[in-house]
Amino acid sequence: MRGNPAAYALYQGDGTPATWSDLVTEALEADVVCFGELHDDAVMHWLQQELVRSLLDQGAQPSLGAEMLEADDQLVVNEYLAGVVNLDKLEAAANLWPNHATDYQPLLDLAKEHGLTMTATNVPRRYASWVYKHGLDGLKDLSPDAQAYLPSLPVAFDPSLPGYDAMLAMAGGHGGETLPMAQAIKDATMAHWILQTRTEGQPFVHVNGSYHSQDWEGIVWYLRQAQPDLNVLTIHGDTQVDVWTPDSTALNRADFLVLTQAQMTRTH
Repeated sequence: MRGNPAAYALYQGDGTPATWSDLVTEALEADVVCFGELHDDAVMHWLQQELVRSLLDQGAQPSLGAEMLEADDQLVVNEYLAGVVNLDKLEAAANLWPNHATDYQPLLDLAKEHGLTMTATNVPRRYASWVYKHGLDGLKDLSPDAQAYLPSLPVAFDPSLPGYDAMLAMAGGHGGETLPMAQAIKDATMAHWILQTRTEGQPFVHVNGSYHSQDWEGIVWYLRQAQPDLNVLTIHGDTQVDVWTPDSTALNRADFLVLTQAQMTRTH
């Protein structure tokens, strides 16, 4: 007979069972929390909101940021949070993901309810496409207005990092060396805007795809290149049918591991 169904289980990165209190305690002490999600996982989206609520309950005033919002939409995001525009105007003006309404709007509304900032951290996608075509060196050819949405040039890039190397291998060599560069400009830009907008002494909770922060690479690498002493807490989201027995491939990829139920309905 099956036991009680469980939507998720929480672990330390090495697979040791952890409590929600463990996670909140460490998040309170962190400068930046990178919550690596699966984009179609409703449980992870709910847990992101619960983490923010738990931090608020402890007296923190976290700043928020999201991969799913692009830097050139920051003005209209701010206007929505300030009540200058309504949801219809936000949806019309911003370059939102197709699943924004169900998966990310609740986090934005949580920020609005509690007077929190929400930073649109990702690179405008047209510039990621430009990097794919022209490499990172091609960013210098963009206008000053365009470069205002980017980190300082030139952008550092280490192709030997396992995540970027694996990306090139998975593509079978197609796309050439600029494929991981297009990923790197996203990571670098997200790290840049986290550092530019975080509040000293308060955790910055950043929502991103797990690939952008797993193995302490991606965003985390760029954060630590800029500020080596930054306290960055990482959460890696993965999914299994049996959430009580972490697969070895999910271990040691972050400070905390969230396993969600693989049979849960996907959001899109």
